Amino acid sequence: MTKPLFPPMGFPPTRSGATGPRWALLGGLSLALLAMAALVLLCMPDASGLRQLVRATARSSLLLFVLAFTASAQARLWPGAWSLWLCRQRRQLGLAMAVSHAIHACAIAGFALLDPLAFHIHLVQSNPVPGYIGYAFIAAMAATSFDRSAAWLGPRAWRWLHVGGMYFLWVSFMVTFGKRLPQSGAYALPVLVLLVALGLRLWPLRVRRPAV
Repeated sequence: MTKPLFPPMGFPPTRSGATGPRWALLGGLSLALLAMAALVLLCMPDASGLRQLVRATARSSLLLFVLAFTASAQARLWPGAWSLWLCRQRRQLGLAMAVSHAIHACAIAGFALLDPLAFHIHLVQSNPVPGYIGYAFIAAMAATSFDRSAAWLGPRAWRWLHVGGMYFLWVSFMVTFGKRLPQSGAYALPVLVLLVALGLRLWPLRVRRPAV
């Protein structure tokens, strides 16, 4: 029985997946995210700009998360240049998602400082505990997305952390966007994207290989 070409984890630490400069994609995505943040704050240098940045980084984090979350599933269902590239860059996409959510956290903190009353109203209407747990998962997954830290953690614990973290983040995104559906039908799109991503992720698990 041969090992699968692409392991079903989240952001696998492996040197063999890099093509070209090792961190080129992560660097480019991080610069793009910082440029987006600067542009939003230059156009709206107040609390409303920070709220827009919170929304923008929530969407960018969702996009990067879905790409990493479905990489191995896409490779199984549609093997080709795109899915091969996606699996090879999965670690950098996951780390870029961590960068996006770090900017997201800074925007939330800035909004709390500039408009504490509005922030308090928002806080009492939602439960921040799942968000704290999500950030703990993101920090732990990012810290163990490097060869040395992953080796120190061990493959079994690494798998539990990354698989569990990926599914917790999926639930967190689903709750975040789903609870806003009554406010606007536009939130149906990210909810649909998340449902499709989960379907892709689970579908290969149901495929049985013929006995040889």
